[in-house]
Amino acid sequence: MSVVILSVLSAFLLSLTFSSHNFGIFAWVAFLPLFIALEKKSLLLSFAISYLCGVVFWSFTIYWLVHVTLLGTIILVLYLALYFGFFGFFLLTFNTQRPTFNLFFIPSAWVLLEYLRSYLFTGFPWAILGLSQYRNLPLIQFVDITGAWGVSFLIVLINVVFYLCLRRKLSARVVLSGVIILVACLIYGFYNLARHPVNHAGNKVKVSVIQGNIPQDLKWDPKAVNFILDSYSGLTSASAKDSPELIIWPEASVPGILGEDELIFEQVFSLAHTLDTDLLVGTVTHSRGSYYNSALFIERSGKGNEIYNKLHLVPFGEYVPLKKTFPFLQAFAVIGDIAPGREFTIFTKPANFSVLICFEDLFPELSRQFIRKGAKFLVNITNDAWYKEGSAPYQHFSASVFRAVENRVYLARAANTGISGFIDPAGRILQVVQNANHKKIFVNGFVTQDIYFPSGKSFYSSFGDLFVLFCLLFDICVIIFVLTKRIR
Repeated sequence: MSVVILSVLSAFLLSLTFSSHNFGIFAWVAFLPLFIALEKKSLLLSFAISYLCGVVFWSFTIYWLVHVTLLGTIILVLYLALYFGFFGFFLLTFNTQRPTFNLFFIPSAWVLLEYLRSYLFTGFPWAILGLSQYRNLPLIQFVDITGAWGVSFLIVLINVVFYLCLRRKLSARVVLSGVIILVACLIYGFYNLARHPVNHAGNKVKVSVIQGNIPQDLKWDPKAVNFILDSYSGLTSASAKDSPELIIWPEASVPGILGEDELIFEQVFSLAHTLDTDLLVGTVTHSRGSYYNSALFIERSGKGNEIYNKLHLVPFGEYVPLKKTFPFLQAFAVIGDIAPGREFTIFTKPANFSVLICFEDLFPELSRQFIRKGAKFLVNITNDAWYKEGSAPYQHFSASVFRAVENRVYLARAANTGISGFIDPAGRILQVVQNANHKKIFVNGFVTQDIYFPSGKSFYSSFGDLFVLFCLLFDICVIIFVLTKRIR
């Protein structure tokens, strides 16, 4: 019973780091109960204890998904918990009883499992451990080298140091290694915060983001078309008084389909022309027999001729994997068949920028490719209204912070029900849409911000996930060493 309590305690502490209140501090000790629970356990029991931790953690963390699909949530939780189970498996199987090896092997194993989860079966990089620190600005600056994986590594490493201290299995060398790494990360962090001040100089563009706060049950209701258009038109007209060069609407904000509902889009085109402002809107488009989740750029002249079609679709939300092989999977679809885009589109007005639609901001490689292809800033348009009020918008927003820091660019975010705002290249949250009571979700409004352009590309933008490769090589070397010792 005690191991169950310890496993659940770890899960609870980890889940608090991804709550709407973001108790990120708990991440630095959250693994201690799990490490204790795994002491002197069999291989099967080690997997089971860790798997239980994963089930509880993911149940607390993505509980909001039940608003979309209860069965799908259960299946996803049971699948995601497997990564916790395999983490326990590696801890038991390759524990060398050498503290120095454990100090780096265990964090590396965690990073590799997170990376695998982020890309296997289309990927689910939600609640990556490092994202829990999105408000800890000095600590996250080094992600412009390692990506978010580096913060995950550091958190687990510190947990290992605390555990070794608790069990008196550490040497001065181990403590010194942990302290040096942590201090080096903080020094680098404070240096970069000073190097990327709030007040910039250089080329810039003024941008407004709109938060319409349209209830999900109204978004595709034909009777609500005028209400939705009036809501966005009013907010857009109000934001135009700030003289922005670009106004951004959220994902699927236009209550119609481009290519089918001409009258609706005539009103949107006319609005851009009347306000004499470039407009970027989220919409569903129909082209060559396929539907796309798209971002449509409308010039101030009232012409819409540039489109980005979402590249990375949500399985069972926008398409059904293997539906020809397993037709019954169609029953789990939330929206229907959306086709994936093929191009990393760079919009060129009023400056080079690219759009991440919905959860595309969770995938660091997408952002990186856009920057490598010439984008000077990033835009995320999304609709998290599906998940009601809860922690989902905050968990999603944390990913946008990391994409800005990794690539050292500004990121503008327009979310239907929040969180909408601006993030600078150091991860500072410059502005968000909020009401008088500072409520950020399920309120409407707009904010306007100057966006400055980067002077160059970050290490991470240029070279990608080299840190993950180093983790893989290190763990392979440790595994070979352990197996060789056992054979002897």
